[in-house]
Amino acid sequence: MDPADGLLDHPYDVYRRLRETAPVHRIAGPDGTPAWLVTRYDDVRAALADPRLSLDKRHATAGTYKGFSLPSALDANLLNMDPPDHTRVRRLVGRAFTTRRVEQLRTPIRRTADRLLDALGPHGTADLIAAYAAPLPITVICDLLGIPDEHRFDFRIWTDTLVAPAPDAGPEAAKEAVVAMLGYFTRLLADKRSEPADDLLSDLIAVREEGDRLSEDELMSLAFLILFAGYENTVQLIGNAILALLQHPDQLVALREDLTRLTAAVQEFLRYEGPALLAIRRFPVADVTIGGVTIPAGETVWVSPSAADRDPARFPHPDRLDLARDTSGHLALGHGIHYCLGAPLARAETEIAVAALLERFPELALADEDLRWRRSLRGRGLVELQVTYTEGRHD
Repeated sequence: MDPADGLLDHPYDVYRRLRETAPVHRIAGPDGTPAWLVTRYDDVRAALADPRLSLDKRHATAGTYKGFSLPSALDANLLNMDPPDHTRVRRLVGRAFTTRRVEQLRTPIRRTADRLLDALGPHGTADLIAAYAAPLPITVICDLLGIPDEHRFDFRIWTDTLVAPAPDAGPEAAKEAVVAMLGYFTRLLADKRSEPADDLLSDLIAVREEGDRLSEDELMSLAFLILFAGYENTVQLIGNAILALLQHPDQLVALREDLTRLTAAVQEFLRYEGPALLAIRRFPVADVTIGGVTIPAGETVWVSPSAADRDPARFPHPDRLDLARDTSGHLALGHGIHYCLGAPLARAETEIAVAALLERFPELALADEDLRWRRSLRGRGLVELQVTYTEGRHD
């Protein structure tokens, strides 16, 4: 029996058993091929920053790693790059996600959150994933990129199909989604070249045209990654944060009493129920030893920030949501040079989304305790989140 069996259904129980048993386990990876899984905090943190663990698939031993196949125009992204290319590309796009730029986005983000809550009405029952947690980040990231309103629903469908396809989706569904996204981005970038606008895609095109520092594939892949990750991670984070509060009424009451604690609370939401069960796979460029286990060069290594962030050796009583805990050092958004580029934006969106929701609806409760999680190791999130709500009185 594979030691990671049951990971999708009971991830933290499985991770607890794995941490207690051994520092590194031989498992079947998400693509079915053999891999190594690292779950203890110190080992995960070290692995995330270890330059010997490459993200470049060319370092994988032939015939071992399958993964998801993307065309080269979408595959030349930061999740497959090592320095120096990673350093160069990240620097070019990093200015879009600075703390200062994110602060400028707070007002439009709050405006979008309020508009979505207006549409719910003063009371009723709703799926907060479909009505709130999903449309908020897709609106924000599409505004940033300069994607017209009429195509935003398509992107939600495409990204959902890639990360967590419906159980009845055939093997061609993901390929069709990739083809559709590639075709759309090809047309969109051509439009931006002919008519530049005040958006990130136009800025990235200008960088390429001025100094040829981005290849055509890198430009296309960056657009894909920013949209994909900017939506996917944040929708999971917002939904998971709301659920965590509803399942911990004492923490919900404490937060309602002092919403200034939300900035710190978001860090605990990340630690407690981060947006992914596994970080992006890695390949040793030479034999490496992790937790006393030697992993041969070229084999697939999966590290789990979610397991690390529930490690009692680092976070006491890790299975308890505690908005007052010291969350410094959590790994939900990575560590080292591959730390999530959009982390400031994801945190800000979650903070604003939760604040707007709690301010609008003082009476908020789960309508259905039978929760359905997406069948994905890379996107830890809910299929839906049914709640009942009642708007507060306006004196």
